[in-house]
Amino acid sequence: MRIVFDVSPLSHRRTGVGNYVYGSLAGLVEAAQGEHEIVAWAPVDPRAVATIEDVLDPIEVERRLRVVPFAHMWRTVWSHAGTPPAERFVGRFDVLHFSDWMFPPQEAGVRATMIHDLVPLRYPDWAHRRTVRMHNAKYRNAAETCDLLFTNSEYTARDTVELLGVPRERIRVAHPGLEARFGPDGERADLGRPYLFTAATVEPRKNLGTLVDAHGLLGGSHALAVAGSPGWGQTPLIAGRDVIRLGFVRHSELPRWYRGADVFVFPSRFEGFGMPVVEAMACGTPCVVSSHPSLDEACGDAAVRVDPESAEEIAAGIERALAERDELVHRGFEHARGFTWRRTGEIMLRAYEEAAA
Repeated sequence: MRIVFDVSPLSHRRTGVGNYVYGSLAGLVEAAQGEHEIVAWAPVDPRAVATIEDVLDPIEVERRLRVVPFAHMWRTVWSHAGTPPAERFVGRFDVLHFSDWMFPPQEAGVRATMIHDLVPLRYPDWAHRRTVRMHNAKYRNAAETCDLLFTNSEYTARDTVELLGVPRERIRVAHPGLEARFGPDGERADLGRPYLFTAATVEPRKNLGTLVDAHGLLGGSHALAVAGSPGWGQTPLIAGRDVIRLGFVRHSELPRWYRGADVFVFPSRFEGFGMPVVEAMACGTPCVVSSHPSLDEACGDAAVRVDPESAEEIAAGIERALAERDELVHRGFEHARGFTWRRTGEIMLRAYEEAAA
């Protein structure tokens, strides 16, 4: 098969969606073992080409990066216009797998996409208006036209059935995987004192204000290191005694911050999956995580679960994680072992083959 895989999100800093695009493509190439032609494709601004080339450098894959001016506008107009077909730009293919950023027309072949979460549909107040508008258009198109919809969790699969009316047999769950760098061995960040760690874009859904309040209840035993770029919307001030804002931390740098932390805390109100939890576990760090069911698959039985709206419960959860560290680290290693990008790629490849047949 010739599989065209949209890598447009790799033109921006890698966070959740970009990490999944990169990891699943790497896993797909590994699973294909040279028996299929896989093409990394993206219509992007001129300045984005070098960024994507650099990100894709470790993956042996054909690249078709088409330079277009005002790429976001171009992708949007093209998606809604429904013409010309993608074959005009990338040649004949057996599978077209498109990303969050567009829903390109095609003449033939299997049509597939990924749904990371349905936050813009279920909780529109927790997403930027442009994100709501763009994603809702993609969701409608995907529900109506795709042969395959991948989700990164069973929770999101159920959401897709409920909110989009997609038959369950058209959905495949492909959990995220771990890159080899996420493990207990290696450099550890050092702040000169014990610290708690969280990694999240600073926006309302991530609930960092409640975490800061919880940190203030702990009596100064630990600093709180917060990694993440500013997002959107009004959020409580992420500041206070011993609260350290790290800003954006590159994906390659995250393991050292996980390893150096006494506890990783993830109080998000809603996630598609919650991969930072598994990354922290793989690095040997006990986790305190929101009790929202969208995080159940990321946590398994290896995390302390807490009400994300209660600063007191989060603080108590952190104290419990410190007391039960050895047991949580052991369970975390066992749980994280099940997440590999090779497995993600195998699920995708098998689904493409079945749909093509």
